[in-house]
Amino acid sequence: MIISTNIHNTADVQSKSIGANTTIWQSVIVLPGAKIGADVNICAHCFIENDVVIGDRVTIKSGVYLWDGVRLDNDVFIGPNVTFTNDKFPRSKQYPENFANIHVEEGASIGGGAVLLPGITIGRNAMVGAGAVVTKSVPAHAIVYGSPAKITGYVENIPPENHQKKIEEIVKENVTSIGVSGVTLHHFTSIQDNRGDLIVGEFSKDIPFNAARYFLVFNVPDGKTRGAHAHHECQQFLICVKGSCAVVVDDSISRREILLDAPNQGLYLPPMIWGTQYKYSNNAVLLVFASHPYDPEDYIRNYEDFLAISKTK
Repeated sequence: MIISTNIHNTADVQSKSIGANTTIWQSVIVLPGAKIGADVNICAHCFIENDVVIGDRVTIKSGVYLWDGVRLDNDVFIGPNVTFTNDKFPRSKQYPENFANIHVEEGASIGGGAVLLPGITIGRNAMVGAGAVVTKSVPAHAIVYGSPAKITGYVENIPPENHQKKIEEIVKENVTSIGVSGVTLHHFTSIQDNRGDLIVGEFSKDIPFNAARYFLVFNVPDGKTRGAHAHHECQQFLICVKGSCAVVVDDSISRREILLDAPNQGLYLPPMIWGTQYKYSNNAVLLVFASHPYDPEDYIRNYEDFLAISKTK
């Protein structure tokens, strides 16, 4: 039964699964199998196929066609003339056994004219720039644009007016809190003379744990990201010993981006912090100390799993 009465008289709405207070504007076609949530706004001249699921409070601007396999979670924004695809190798009158899904997670926004290729996921709260061609899945909170789309930033959730205050919260000498649970930025002693430069740090004093292993990350191709996971138990300490890279840290509530661009500074990541590194300079070398030997079971590689586990801590 259709609960909503906000359906324009020129719309052809065949689905009976539509939530309350949803508005469907002029010349929209909705096929019988589509499922549409509450408080949705579907603007003029859209087409919605059968195997489509739309969550609550979604906005779909004019000229958008949602083909079989599209899933839009709650609070998603779809700009005008966004193109969704579901078949990597389309041929006239030839159909795949199953169409590839496109999943746009909660709170994500897709700018006008963007093109989304089959089989990808747009992570929660991500932002896709207008006209972007998205060929691969986009992580949660990432900002992407271009063709092919590349990560150019991450959406931060600490208001800009509080940013400096958060950064300058001093924990102890040469250590500052950045506003994300337990994450701290450390500054090491740097000695310079005509023989060269020396930077000194001591484990357990300057680095908050005794390292069980280390690894180096370098030769990262332009536009690529590293990390994008959290740990149950392992602690990490990151030093960009050459060049620069940006580190996004997320405790499931607060999120912050820090630029590591000097060998006398390091970033401490306690357990249960989602960490992503990107914006590597061409010559960047990232040194990472870890508190535990490598254990694949200690990794949390899915962001939704990380959010669920964080709620139980």
